[in-house]
Amino acid sequence: MAEQAKFLEGSLFRHITVMSLTASVGLMAVFVVDFVDMIFISMLGKAELAAAVGYAGAILFFTTSFGIGMAIAAGALVARALGAGDEAMASRRAATSLIYGVVFGAVFAFLVWLYLRPIAALVGASGETLELAVGYLSIIVPSLPFLMVGMIGGAILRAHGDARRAMMATVWGGVVNAVLDPILIFGLDLELTGAALASVAARLTIAGVALAPIFRYYGGLRRPTPAEFRLDFPAILTIAFPAILTQLATPVGQAYVTRAMAEFGEAAVAGMAIVARMTPVAFGVIFALSGAIGPVIGQNFGAGQHDRVKGAFRDGLIFTALVVVLVAVLLFLLRAPIAALFEADGMTLTLVYLFCGPLALAFYFNGVIFVANAAFNNLGHPFYSTWINWGRHTLGTIPFVIVFGWWLGAPGVLIGQAVGGLIFGAIAWGLAVRVMSKVRTEPVAPQAPFGRQSRLMALLHLRR
Repeated sequence: MAEQAKFLEGSLFRHITVMSLTASVGLMAVFVVDFVDMIFISMLGKAELAAAVGYAGAILFFTTSFGIGMAIAAGALVARALGAGDEAMASRRAATSLIYGVVFGAVFAFLVWLYLRPIAALVGASGETLELAVGYLSIIVPSLPFLMVGMIGGAILRAHGDARRAMMATVWGGVVNAVLDPILIFGLDLELTGAALASVAARLTIAGVALAPIFRYYGGLRRPTPAEFRLDFPAILTIAFPAILTQLATPVGQAYVTRAMAEFGEAAVAGMAIVARMTPVAFGVIFALSGAIGPVIGQNFGAGQHDRVKGAFRDGLIFTALVVVLVAVLLFLLRAPIAALFEADGMTLTLVYLFCGPLALAFYFNGVIFVANAAFNNLGHPFYSTWINWGRHTLGTIPFVIVFGWWLGAPGVLIGQAVGGLIFGAIAWGLAVRVMSKVRTEPVAPQAPFGRQSRLMALLHLRR
């Protein structure tokens, strides 16, 4: 019991710190490769190439969000079965999650691939930049099913408690991408096509490295019968549906920001693309925090230790503040070399300097949303995460981007986005405090972890 629920005792701040730093390694491998991609592409000296990657990134973020939602469902279902001592069910649900993920991913990728040109135009790409973005995406998008396998496979490994091997899948993917990038972009003179091919190779690597340990150490995948396949669908849908909705909010908001920035020219879009690549590299620990703090909150909630639930939430916010301040100071001190690394000038330089200053500090409120979402998901209110994320990336993005963009130009687009994050960070904080107070007196029943929302999902399934 001590090993299975190790977060019930000891320093909450230490648990959160160790979990976040460990989980961030795998994330950082992917983010660093994206960052290196942008460096190599910037070295080609063509603003339209960097802009094309910026437009493509908004669309790829959208497709990846679908995979994150499916991975959340797979991890939760497998972990739940393992916790109940039913290894056969865990193996079966791992298989059904992977099958559904690959099938849905293939269909989704095909639809996106068919409409790449209008989708890229929708986010603001035009002219030569549109052609470059479409060419880049037409290579990467068909590999989405392999990315789904890698993401779901990693979630299954984490459900077994094997965070190290899940981390290594993304690390090896990052190594493959980093090695192939200079060879294909410069050595074979493939430019953007080379970057796309390197990304596809990385996705294939992540899928293979994530699946191998499942077969080698955890008994492989149990083939489900048609009846079991149908039986698992509502269970997957109940978790995946709100998770996917939550994840899709971010690329929708980012797509609008990209389109708004497009009005100020290619240099502005290139600057935004650099900022978009720098953000997850600089704040990888904060991005990992949502998944890392979840088990800490969940275990203590399950044990009825509500004071430690509140303590974990509080320490998560303190940890976020310390990381953001440290990173913001480092970015400010290194702003000149960072700009030189990307050969940034003009508006591109202005946006990079803006990020390496006050906007970096404003990322704290995004961290607050991450911590609050982890609390919602583990205290039985996953749809609260959905509402907060969609609110933040619609009401908390569009009007502020419009007003500040009109007022301050291209820098105003990023400032408006940050102001919206501040407001919704405060809303998420208050709502999380309210939820923690409510569950203290009216805890969610273990057999119905999603409360009223799960009943709604059941009704929707019956009506199909």
